[in-house]
Amino acid sequence: MYRYDEFDSRFVAERVEQFRHQIARRLSGALTEDQFKPLRLMNGLYLQLHAYMLRVAIPYGTLAGRQLRKLAHIARKYDKGFGHFTTRTNIQFNWIKLVDVPDILAELAEVEMHCIQTSGNCIRNVTADHFAGAADDEIEDPRPLAEIIRQWSSLHPEFVFLARKFKIAVGASPHDRAALQYHDLAVEIVRDADGRVGYKVLAGGGMGRTPTIAQVMREFVEREDILSYLEAVLRVYNQDSRRDNLHKQRIKILVNAIGIEEMRARVAREFDEIKRAGSLQLPPEELARIAAYFAPPAFETLADDMPVGEIDFENWKKSNIHRHRTPGNAIATISLKAIGQIPGDASADQMEGLADLMDAFDLEEIRVSHEQNLVLPHVRQKDLPAIFARLKALDLATPNAGLISDIIACPGLDYCDLANARSIPVAQAIARRFADLERQHDIGELKLKISGCINACGHHHAGHIGILGVDKKGVEYYQLLLGGSGAEDAAIGQIMGPGFGAHEIADAVERVVNLYLKERTAGERFLDTYRRVGMEPFKYIAYQEQMNAAYNG
Repeated sequence: MYRYDEFDSRFVAERVEQFRHQIARRLSGALTEDQFKPLRLMNGLYLQLHAYMLRVAIPYGTLAGRQLRKLAHIARKYDKGFGHFTTRTNIQFNWIKLVDVPDILAELAEVEMHCIQTSGNCIRNVTADHFAGAADDEIEDPRPLAEIIRQWSSLHPEFVFLARKFKIAVGASPHDRAALQYHDLAVEIVRDADGRVGYKVLAGGGMGRTPTIAQVMREFVEREDILSYLEAVLRVYNQDSRRDNLHKQRIKILVNAIGIEEMRARVAREFDEIKRAGSLQLPPEELARIAAYFAPPAFETLADDMPVGEIDFENWKKSNIHRHRTPGNAIATISLKAIGQIPGDASADQMEGLADLMDAFDLEEIRVSHEQNLVLPHVRQKDLPAIFARLKALDLATPNAGLISDIIACPGLDYCDLANARSIPVAQAIARRFADLERQHDIGELKLKISGCINACGHHHAGHIGILGVDKKGVEYYQLLLGGSGAEDAAIGQIMGPGFGAHEIADAVERVVNLYLKERTAGERFLDTYRRVGMEPFKYIAYQEQMNAAYNG
């Protein structure tokens, strides 16, 4: 994984000291909260409902054991013993004291971590496929390019004060595990007709108030031109985006307003100008230098021989183990969705235990997925039973990856001052409703995602079943959406109708799932059945209880 060079280390250390002085001025009263707000946001510090929240960047979701151990230490010393992994592959600490922030940032810098550009109107943490470098279907590891984009975009003088936050993702597989089409800007590593590797660029995706699927800006960009092309897209957005209306400032609004052909034309003009200047080409040797940091471990020559064990282990294998590109190895997903758990939360003891596990099995890195789980990308198949046993002791062996209880959920109204409704209790209630593992496997793949407000931090638009919390005269209600997808078949979930009360939503979800089980044909996932039969049958069954109550009343 990438290691800081001398410039990185100096830059982060200087930023820590700069923010230490800014916090001292805020604590002394020399800065008002309004004056302090833009400064803290540039350093990943939010003021939430109950306390400050600090968001730590985890670029492309990759952590070393020493970094995970440091996060455990921060959770234990400065928070309430937990951290929350997010859909942007960051980690958030929700109970931070302002006076402690400089010391936390200094401790993060010791292990090459920071909070820069995890908030504010800038280019946010760059994400990538959490199976990067291990998946058997990828063209090449997308993380070297993600790291180059991170370096290029960090404190870029043109793009520090954009109209709105800007999110970039990189993938390299035909199976999209990074939700590329829901990003402001996405890069897919592809091959052209001659087999040359280059980049397909998409722009204009996003969730929130106006969910939009990204459109292709250019089918193939040469390797050396990728930064020039990305800069051209950002320039057009920065120059032409709406800054007069908070709800119309994302690149998706610009693309929709001027049309994709005009957007491509404007970007092409900027791209030609940058190319003529000749100052932003990506040298092959620089790409090779960065790629060397991401060289895979020296895999042993092993037989492809998956071990067999007792029923709990077999259930875990069934849902949480994925094929690795190298025989004798496997990819292991660690679910942070034990029944009744807060989705994405990990305790200090669990993080420390995982770091110990990594040391014990000589695992160099662990990944954070946008699905709020963790991933061990390079595990020897022969070690799986012992790893499972250690995960089980940490309460991290829940065998539900990709199943209905593997729920994505934002912190909602329990923490966030932007939320309209609680997400966590709804996620817990639905997970308990479907706790029976045999039933979950019978249901099969079903992505359920919950957001506590229209900002969509829980990715509800991309859920096979999505839930959106709304406020109606001070009462929390929940809208159901069906048919969304964040994969290569990206689709925006369709709102079913009026919201359900907090005491009704789990029942409505269960009725929808039961209808799917009744209507599906052989081999159909929930999403397949929904696309075949449409919304109406599900809508009818979901509101059946209300209709019966109205009829009987």
